[in-house]
Amino acid sequence: MASSQRLLSLDILRGITVAGMILVNNGWGESFEMLRHSKWNGMTPCDLVFPFFLFIMGISCYLSLVKSEFKPTAPVIRRIVKRTVLLFVIGLFINWFDHAIEGDLLCFGHLRIWAVMQRIALCYGIVSLFALFCNHKYTIPVIVILLAIYTAILVFGNGYAEDADINILAQADLKLFGYDHIYHKSPVDPEGLMGTISSVAHVLLGFYCGMLIRKKETVSDKVIAIFVVGTVLVIGGYLLSYGLPLNKRIWSPSYVLMTCGLASLLQAFLMYVIDICQKKSWTTFFHVFGVNALALYVSSELLAILLGNIGFSEIVYNGIHAVIDPLKWASLAYAIYFVLLNFAIGYFLYRKKIYIKL
Repeated sequence: MASSQRLLSLDILRGITVAGMILVNNGWGESFEMLRHSKWNGMTPCDLVFPFFLFIMGISCYLSLVKSEFKPTAPVIRRIVKRTVLLFVIGLFINWFDHAIEGDLLCFGHLRIWAVMQRIALCYGIVSLFALFCNHKYTIPVIVILLAIYTAILVFGNGYAEDADINILAQADLKLFGYDHIYHKSPVDPEGLMGTISSVAHVLLGFYCGMLIRKKETVSDKVIAIFVVGTVLVIGGYLLSYGLPLNKRIWSPSYVLMTCGLASLLQAFLMYVIDICQKKSWTTFFHVFGVNALALYVSSELLAILLGNIGFSEIVYNGIHAVIDPLKWASLAYAIYFVLLNFAIGYFLYRKKIYIKL
């Protein structure tokens, strides 16, 4: 397979990730521990889905911009800026919709600034501009510098403190945006501003893997390269976690290395199974999510807010719980139902060959 041909495995990893994001975000009531984010230090399977998405976004940035030969032309820059703004505004809209559907239309005085889409927007914009204006041979040095700077911030700014009064990450958001515009369900906002530093490094690791995928001639060479990167990152993340524990809330450097490493290993495995062994019969479900990834994520967020507000979600859950008595299994069944509901939306688009590019 020539390096220019599209790899189905990339769409499948993206689809697995988005389906996973919808699954873990939509449990009802008491869910299994593995389907909940770690409260502070540590990592659960739930903590893998968002970093996996940022990793695959980094790969996509490289493979998309290589088509324009990374030339910073006015149309390319306009497209990047427009998409960055669009993604950020969509994130704000989701936060606004959560209030507006309850009648609080003018909630701007207490609207949360940050969330998943806003972090995606900033990381996409910064990495895309890096791709256009910087020599790609500096990708790894820039990643190292960003993680070193963030490590210093965490070490000298009490970044691991579960106390918003002394944690520099929480204090930065508080001082810059005000109490009414920040997240209050954990000591720090898991998508806060300063965590963007390590998140950009995260996406750059995906960008580097995209560069390897593009430059290696055969799929076998691509698999080996990505597997080696994944192995090195997992070992590095594990070793680093002894001094800087894994922590999704603050997007710790060890968390960056570990999750990018695991994403790399999964990508290498999928490339081997799908693109080399040609075992594709099982991929349609995830392909549906992969080709309309952000659109389905956004629709799932809006749909969850809407159905929850009108009471439909509670009716469905109660019906499930009447059949499945254990609370955790009922919660999982509801989450699966919600994934299937979004799959139905995605499958309609898939059959009509409608691909919504946000």
